[in-house]
Amino acid sequence: MKVFSAGQRKLINGMENLHYEERLRHSGLMSLETRGVRGDLIEVFKFLNRSYTVDADIFFEYDKGNRKGHSKKLFKRRSRLDVRKYVFGNRVTDKWNNLPQFCINCKTLNNFKSHIHKVLEPETK
Repeated sequence: MKVFSAGQRKLINGMENLHYEERLRHSGLMSLETRGVRGDLIEVFKFLNRSYTVDADIFFEYDKGNRKGHSKKLFKRRSRLDVRKYVFGNRVTDKWNNLPQFCINCKTLNNFKSHIHKVLEPETK
């Protein structure tokens, strides 16, 4: 993935008068929001595949219902307070549960990253 600073993006010929979304589209980059989602999903993958010594059960609970979708669906804990709604475990659950099975079945982190890029890519176009 190409990395450009804000000033460099404007210096590319013909991009100085374009809006942020148009500059991203022309340079083939993801928006800041999409990059944040990508980073969160990568961290969930690491937790669930035991890349960390921290127990994933602290953050996540597997969904015990037989719902449609992939085999590693997460349960989203209910909360009354806004503070709890934005905790990492609750923030990423819906995004993780919406991933297709081929992303979840990845064996390596690099394979997951390439699949996740394909899934998030339509948001950049």
